[in-house]
Amino acid sequence: MSGDRDDDQPQDPERRLLLGGLAAAAGLAGIAAPGETRPAGRKRRPAANPDAALQAHIDTVVVIYAENRSFNNLFADFPGLQRPLSALKPEESAQRDRDGTLLTTLPKIWKGLTAQSQVVEHRVFDIGENDLTGLANAPFALATPDGDPLPHGVVTRDLVHTFYNNQLQINGGRNDGFVAWGDSGALVMGHYGDGSSNLRLWQIAREFTLCDNFFMGAFGGSYFNHQYLIAAQPSFYPAADQSPAKARIVALDPADPRGIRPKQKANSPASAMQGPPLFVSDTLTPDFWAVNTMLPPYGPTFAGMRDPERPGYANADNPMTLPPQTHKTIGDMLSDRGVDWAWYAGGWGAALADESAAKGATGPDFPARPNFQPHHQPFNYFFRFAPGMPAREQHLRDGGEGETARTNRFLADVQAGRLPPVSFYKPQGNLNMHAGYSDVDAGDRHIAAVIDALRKGPQWEKMLIVVTFDENGGWWDHVPPPKGDRWGPGTRIPALIVSPHARRGEVDHAIYDTGSIARFITRRFGLAKLPGLIEREKAMIAAGGPPPGDLTAALRFG
Repeated sequence: MSGDRDDDQPQDPERRLLLGGLAAAAGLAGIAAPGETRPAGRKRRPAANPDAALQAHIDTVVVIYAENRSFNNLFADFPGLQRPLSALKPEESAQRDRDGTLLTTLPKIWKGLTAQSQVVEHRVFDIGENDLTGLANAPFALATPDGDPLPHGVVTRDLVHTFYNNQLQINGGRNDGFVAWGDSGALVMGHYGDGSSNLRLWQIAREFTLCDNFFMGAFGGSYFNHQYLIAAQPSFYPAADQSPAKARIVALDPADPRGIRPKQKANSPASAMQGPPLFVSDTLTPDFWAVNTMLPPYGPTFAGMRDPERPGYANADNPMTLPPQTHKTIGDMLSDRGVDWAWYAGGWGAALADESAAKGATGPDFPARPNFQPHHQPFNYFFRFAPGMPAREQHLRDGGEGETARTNRFLADVQAGRLPPVSFYKPQGNLNMHAGYSDVDAGDRHIAAVIDALRKGPQWEKMLIVVTFDENGGWWDHVPPPKGDRWGPGTRIPALIVSPHARRGEVDHAIYDTGSIARFITRRFGLAKLPGLIEREKAMIAAGGPPPGDLTAALRFG
């Protein structure tokens, strides 16, 4: 599908992509790529054996996987960016309607800016769809109707973020379809304009390395990008056309030559000014790949979806339940090499004990705590991690809850120096920054506290931390994704490299995607490479760009 995307790229795209690839190849060896800038007085020592240096300096890899923020949404004008938002010309950010015409203004924020009425900083926030209207066709800093910056503690409404919508929004690299093919009107163009003073991750990025060409591995939403993180491919539903999920197979619009637009319902508005588009179904591709949210075959799952006959299993007859998967994951590659690893999921234990802890539960807290999301637990879709299997107990761990070692098992293992060589940490739902049920401030505070604990822990001196987001959450970004394969890359997202060996206080311009995390793990531990990583690399080279880097350009040894 991505092969049909247009050739529109930023100015001098071959040079930009070439330099990014050279930087990725040269960074670990301590050699500056052509055109690369570095602070005065800093010199690198070439490493005789880059892989030996990597093995000598990095023993522990920690991946902190947050939720649903585009790069622009949090880091739009961070110092040192290759393409800051403020440098854009008006025509480079202007949005078009579904018929391709230029929008005169942005539409309303459909369903309002706030998810529901809430009190933050002793103020009531209940911003409806008629409270912010007539916005110019341009990006804007999120604000109240009075013009005050929107506090980071306010939970905004959620934005659509799915496989086909994302491709329509990217629109061949022009990024001018975010409003037309979103479901929140003007909100997609919003960003936090006060990150330099109010975002803890901004300060951490100043100290370590921020990657400004890091793209979500797959088009679309959280479910698929979690799968891409661990497997570099989507899951598959065998014989879906004869299954309970047959109604979830997409029907693509034959009038769309790109083959990326689902059929719309008869009452779907013609214009973005009238409301969001309404698609018939878009969960499974015509050839049965699961590209939008499906639920795991095992618990924990959403309340009411358990199999009453088999404890620990989901109801296989529910059209949302995906059959167990058997293809290779990065966990398999590590285990085959004898390298220990773990997926720490915040709220896992609470959800196993009581599935009302999952998203959708109601209670006195807003958002619900821990607000566990079953579709954010990618290994739980695989037969190897079925209830009763040894690998489940060994590798799928309860991260606990909250921000203290007393309640959070991940932090307890950090303090005790018990982290395995590779750890994935998934914060609980109300701390993951996902719009609609989490706010930026709570997740920002939590991740900063986790990083602080890691830096104080006994494994820090040989550690690399990757902090990134699963996907853009529907928020607009202006940097075109590089051309890849059928599955992505999608929209640009933030990524921070935190390590004693990170290039301190720099912005890394190399080209990365979510699969770059698995590439780094593969290189550091000498693993066989996942087939999906190979497919993506070949596709990006065939499209004229470099393959995604493996994060080593963000490191400096010696």
